[in-house]
Amino acid sequence: MKYHQIDRHLFVKNRAKFTAQMKPNSVAVFNSNDIYPVSADSTLPFAQHRDIFYLSGVDQEESILLLFPDAPYEHLKEILFLKETNEHIAIWEGEKLTKERAFEVSGIQSVIWLQDFHKTLKEVMAYADTMYINTNEHYRATIETETREARFVKWWKENYPAHKVEKSNPILQRIRSVKESEELDLIQKACDITEKGYRRVLNFVKPNVMEYEIEAEFAHEFLRNRSKGFAYTPIIASGNNANVLHYIENNQQCKAGDLILLDVGAEYANYSSDMTRMVPVSGRFTDRQKQVYNAVLNVKNEATKMLVPGTLWKQYHVEVGKIMTSELLGLGLIDKADVQNENPDWPAYKKYFMHGTSHHMGLDTHDYGLLHEPMQANMVFTVEPGIYIPAEGFGIRIEDDMVIQEKGAAFNLMRNIPIEVEEIESIMNS
Repeated sequence: MKYHQIDRHLFVKNRAKFTAQMKPNSVAVFNSNDIYPVSADSTLPFAQHRDIFYLSGVDQEESILLLFPDAPYEHLKEILFLKETNEHIAIWEGEKLTKERAFEVSGIQSVIWLQDFHKTLKEVMAYADTMYINTNEHYRATIETETREARFVKWWKENYPAHKVEKSNPILQRIRSVKESEELDLIQKACDITEKGYRRVLNFVKPNVMEYEIEAEFAHEFLRNRSKGFAYTPIIASGNNANVLHYIENNQQCKAGDLILLDVGAEYANYSSDMTRMVPVSGRFTDRQKQVYNAVLNVKNEATKMLVPGTLWKQYHVEVGKIMTSELLGLGLIDKADVQNENPDWPAYKKYFMHGTSHHMGLDTHDYGLLHEPMQANMVFTVEPGIYIPAEGFGIRIEDDMVIQEKGAAFNLMRNIPIEVEEIESIMNS
């Protein structure tokens, strides 16, 4: 891995949080992701399943974590199953985890080669009453490919039909959403790398540059700072492209006078950052662009004030909608009649701001978190309002990553990334 090794005590704490919520005499199993084929002998780069990484720190394919806190024998309480490494694998694929290195990474002493998984599981299931299966229940998830985890669940149900079944996901949704200090440091590192990329781009952008050239500048800076690259598919959207919320073609020329919307974030050690900033192609915002930009910035600043413990996500968005309505009235994009006659299910402001303001962030860009429960300290949320005006040829979104505090204002992990119009223009014209 490119990143520095994470202190294994983080993963020891994470496992303790999970097992504390398991029912008596129960087992939980977590599988790594597959390596997905492209065609012939080509594969996509491996990306570890975030749940097994969160609980073990193991960032390797064909790995399994088993947790059995009430096991009658110590060596069965937590087990890592890894593909056995050998000299041939080391030559062709590089070094894989040995049992000793696996302990250093995870803090798990019982490491068994994967070939003995079924035999060990058979013993474990003879002692256990319940199995926690790990299914993806994220509110944004759309899954069409059968995963390694799904194949295991299907196989397990066929072979152990007499056992009770519980779900790991509700536990993970809660514990993953509240970050440990070590996790906040890793997210901060990802944000710091993103800052370096953005500052590089501010000195690079000029009329006629291609969107993909800007993407390449970010990629260069991310990789040279121990990131694997982008935390999500980057959006480099100039001119009217910014009005396509998930524009990812990044293949157009940036024209003088236009704005470029950059929705880009680096990953670091599998943790995400999520930034959106605007860049004027010619180095200066027009008066109208600046007017709309500052309206969006004001909504972001006011929305951030509401990110405090106890806030309910759904009501938060209602309040943000009221602030956005006021700004749109000031910009002349809607009038009082639009507001008076609005559909409560699709308020007038939605014509220009049609997406949500905030989502959990962490190991996943759209991270785990139960949205019906109140916000808590050490949750990380994005704040990303936008105004999109196709008729005027531009759209503006601004986004920072915020850590909710026990008391006082949320802490901005992107506090050092230029955001004010004057600072952006000053850097571009220095």
